Amino acid sequence: MTDPTIAQKAPYPVEVEAGKTYFWCACGRSQKQPFCDGSHAGTDFAPVKYTAEADRKVFFCGCKMSGKTPVCDGTHSKL
Repeated sequence: MTDPTIAQKAPYPVEVEAGKTYFWCACGRSQKQPFCDGSHAGTDFAPVKYTAEADRKVFFCGCKMSGKTPVCDGTHSKL
């Protein structure tokens, strides 16, 4: 598996908590999108660590192709 699976062609809006760490799914195979559930095992993918700096809404990438992983940069609109 060299390319990630597109989980959805839209971001995942998530309310995050300051100081809390999240692990974003980079492979697109997780059943707990946008977060990792270990489905990348056996691939070259690894989850991306994200630590929230403030309580706020974050738009996590759903297409897995963002240039600003783990957050959305609008790449899904070009797919």
